[in-house]
Amino acid sequence: MKKSILAILAVCLLVISTTAQNKQIPLIGSEAPSFKAKSTQGTLTFPNDFGKSWKILFSHPQDFTPVCSTELLEMAALQPEFDKLGVKVAVISTDNVETHKLWVKYLEEVNYKNRGHLDIKFPVIEDPKALASKEYGMLHEPASTNRDIRGVYIIDENNVVRAINFYPLQVGRNMNEIIRIVEALQTTDKSMVYTPANWQKGDDVIVPYSPLTKEESMSNADKPGYYKVGNRIWFMNGTELVMDDK
Repeated sequence: MKKSILAILAVCLLVISTTAQNKQIPLIGSEAPSFKAKSTQGTLTFPNDFGKSWKILFSHPQDFTPVCSTELLEMAALQPEFDKLGVKVAVISTDNVETHKLWVKYLEEVNYKNRGHLDIKFPVIEDPKALASKEYGMLHEPASTNRDIRGVYIIDENNVVRAINFYPLQVGRNMNEIIRIVEALQTTDKSMVYTPANWQKGDDVIVPYSPLTKEESMSNADKPGYYKVGNRIWFMNGTELVMDDK
């Protein structure tokens, strides 16, 4: 009898452990989990309904809270920047869609930073059963068991997760940094370069190879548009990338 009980317990522990492992945060380079849910713009399937655009999924703890409200207003103000980058934005929390609609209406009547009234053009998605939240690892139980933390999931046109950031409940996100990350990812994809610390669009970039031919290297020749820092780090002038874009 004891052996049977121990065997059952062992199976239960294995199932629990396997389930927990399967609910890990989506890893960079993995396919973005798909889910269907109601939103302020109707029922949608994320990320598929956004097609071949880049996508950003923002999770937030609760509607009508001050920090979350400022974040959505900042995103609304930056909508032209997201559009320029070909990025579709979606917001999600465990509140229901009716509360979302009331919150959006309230936000569109707020004059934040004297910008005037802004339209919330991105959908706010409901997740009352926390199904999507669990798929994306948004519930960090030491902080909250029923409210999402502040997550940011940057997903490319092929629905591959490219960057993930988490912020505590008390700290609002830097939306300009999120735009910077998208710009950096799109730059590295297009030009096969790396971006150094604190890179901003237009800055010099790192090339992950020596731009010199064997003969140029032997003669210590200069390479127009490139320069070396120390013995190993090659940079390309940011103007070279700007010229490529024209």
